[in-house]
Amino acid sequence: MSTWHFLSPIGRITIEPVVPQEHIALLHAWVTHPRSSFWGMQGLSLEQSRAAFDEIDADPHHAAWLGRVDGEPTFLTETYDPAHSALAAHYRVEPGQLGMHVLVAPTDTPVHGLTSQVFRAVMHFCFRDPEITQVVVEPDVRNHAIHAKNAAAGFVVDRRIALADKEALLSLCTVEAFAGSELERGTAVSIVEGPPSPDVAHLEPEVMARAHRHVAAKAIGEFTHERLLTPEPTADGRWTITAGTARYTFAATRHALEHWRVDPASIERTVDGEATEVDALTVVSDLHEDLGIPDHLRSTYLEELSGTLAGLAFKWHHERRTSRELVHADFQTIEAAMTEGHPAFVANNGRIGFSATDHAAYSPEAGADVRLVWVAVRRSVAHLSLADGLSEEDLYGGELDRTDRERFSLRLEAKGVDPADYLLMPVHPWQWDHKLAVTFAADLARLDVVHLGTTSDRYRAQQSIRTFFNHDRPERHYVKTALAIQNMGFLRGLSPTYMTATPAINDWVAQVVAGDPELADCGFRVLREVAAIGYTGDAYHQLGAPNPHTKMVAALWRESPVPKLAAGERLQSLTGLLHRDADGGALLTELIAASPIGATEWVRRMLRAYLRPVVHCLGVHDLAFMPHGENVILVLEDHVPTGVFMKDIGEEVVVMSDRPLPAAVERIRHVLDPRVQSLSVLTDVLDGVLRFVAEILADDEVMTGGEFWTLVADCVSEHAADHPRAARLDLLRESFEHSCLNRLQLRNTLQMVDLTDPEGSLIRVGDLANPLHCPRAMQTCSTAHLHSPRAMQGMGAAEGGVAG
Repeated sequence: MSTWHFLSPIGRITIEPVVPQEHIALLHAWVTHPRSSFWGMQGLSLEQSRAAFDEIDADPHHAAWLGRVDGEPTFLTETYDPAHSALAAHYRVEPGQLGMHVLVAPTDTPVHGLTSQVFRAVMHFCFRDPEITQVVVEPDVRNHAIHAKNAAAGFVVDRRIALADKEALLSLCTVEAFAGSELERGTAVSIVEGPPSPDVAHLEPEVMARAHRHVAAKAIGEFTHERLLTPEPTADGRWTITAGTARYTFAATRHALEHWRVDPASIERTVDGEATEVDALTVVSDLHEDLGIPDHLRSTYLEELSGTLAGLAFKWHHERRTSRELVHADFQTIEAAMTEGHPAFVANNGRIGFSATDHAAYSPEAGADVRLVWVAVRRSVAHLSLADGLSEEDLYGGELDRTDRERFSLRLEAKGVDPADYLLMPVHPWQWDHKLAVTFAADLARLDVVHLGTTSDRYRAQQSIRTFFNHDRPERHYVKTALAIQNMGFLRGLSPTYMTATPAINDWVAQVVAGDPELADCGFRVLREVAAIGYTGDAYHQLGAPNPHTKMVAALWRESPVPKLAAGERLQSLTGLLHRDADGGALLTELIAASPIGATEWVRRMLRAYLRPVVHCLGVHDLAFMPHGENVILVLEDHVPTGVFMKDIGEEVVVMSDRPLPAAVERIRHVLDPRVQSLSVLTDVLDGVLRFVAEILADDEVMTGGEFWTLVADCVSEHAADHPRAARLDLLRESFEHSCLNRLQLRNTLQMVDLTDPEGSLIRVGDLANPLHCPRAMQTCSTAHLHSPRAMQGMGAAEGGVAG
């Protein structure tokens, strides 16, 4: 390596490799000096010192460096790989860690600030490699001077360890901790360039042009589905929409439930007859009068749409696996590979509040390892709810290693407080940095909230973005965190008050599910949210009314599906059935092709695992879930669905009758007429999920829409025959109310539903023709006929189409 340079307030600091034959006399004098007793080389001869540095020089995992200030030899530092050191026997070494020692030359004429600036330069030297994210040191417990320097640089004591030559304090410092440390921030002269620019390689013209067309096509299709737009047929078999002086023409296939699949490559935009580029943001601006976005929210909606475009470009640019390869991938690889987000929402990936750096660190598509931040919250102003039979000791004992809990207790004791007076809570790193450390500064100052640091467990963000899967310990629980970013019509917080009953609700739902032989036969299970914690001691709760700030310091733990799998079973979220890769390959089509059964039987088994249990829970138990793609995890065997895990129980489940409920569960009751109850299947499953499945199967020529909807109707009919009470839902009726999701977001992108009256917040526009009413009638139509605009005008009722 060439000499490394660093400009500091005390002069130019350089660091160069130690050359033992050239530097040994100088180094021997330093390391054997009485003031260097903690270096461990007292009493060595010159030859012995030379042998020690020769050994380091020959070791590929260890290096010695000579430091100079304005050309004068001033300090010695060593770097090493902890995995190839004695430390590896005492803790779990993680990728990105670098060990470090530093010795400032003993002198009788000390220079004020020199040691601090040398230490600072050495830390920058260690972090010069972007792969290094954490520095490790192990000073002697008696070396109080270096402990103070370490603390000032952002090091946190992890544990006390016994090495061959000393008892040491193993201490760790992340690049973020160093950047915010007293040593780094307190420097009078700033000589460090700003943080590295985020990676925006995905924002290249070609990729973004494709993203614009993709989102524009989805916007035209979904806004037409919700009857905000009415395309007119053209003489050449295409469709057209006019907005002021702008005119859009495009090709599209139409399917049941008024579902339009607009071909992105076919879209043409002209203004006064002149061709222009296709821009998704311009589509919304052109059509804003039809869409009804309030003027004061148009820019916010465009910001969410911009985030969606950037996210899609990132996913395509960094796509690692095709759909064919995902067939054999593990659960988390598939989770990170998903590209679409919610299938119905156009602006489905806004994440307002995340920077480009945050996106690379915390988004599910980045697939990055995340270490959650832990805080302690004072018991007297917090609440921990637990599932039946689960104790606080069981929870923390299962989620935290003993050494982590001991370390957290030591940090609380160091603050002068009793650890027994606190509960432990995981926090999203973004939330800690942007909210707790600023918005809750007063709470931190009075020690109602105490920062404890991270553990060694690495988590992966899920599609819901604020939920994390433990990548190192898959048997440990999911962790769902509060995250104050704006996404798809909501600030993604968690309410401590609302979640108080969450474990009890989950216990009751799990009991209902476990006690039903029909659900067991379908392979239907729930993942319980077994613990919920929230802090309420802040000024925002004292206002007496719910507000976004009362939902910023809370978390819950949900069971992992991994320990519940049998041999040969694997997992994939239902979202995967709607996934197409950057080249258009559908994971659904590839799964069917890889399975040992035909498409008809595959779809029949998928519906038995997914649809039949949802219908059964509603029809027999008056129990409705929110069974969209991210809330359902498929269990696959030989690439065939054999069951599902339903999750997000506490926030989404509803009991729609006056049947008896435990008092703790009463808040989930919402009595509705059976015809309205049925919309939780007809709207949430048929219109929210299965219409997209039908499109993929038809477009990939796996089966026609008529064939698919016949299988769906058969599934519903067979269940009603076995369970007559479910027939009251009348799921095969001719039509049902058309509930429109994008209209909610367009009306108020900041909060699209009033959570105190979710049913009253919905926007319904007429009825949709039900493809289950007479699906076999659709089988007589050829694919070419179904795609003909003229033919579609004449058969709107059969295919659920809009009259042109």
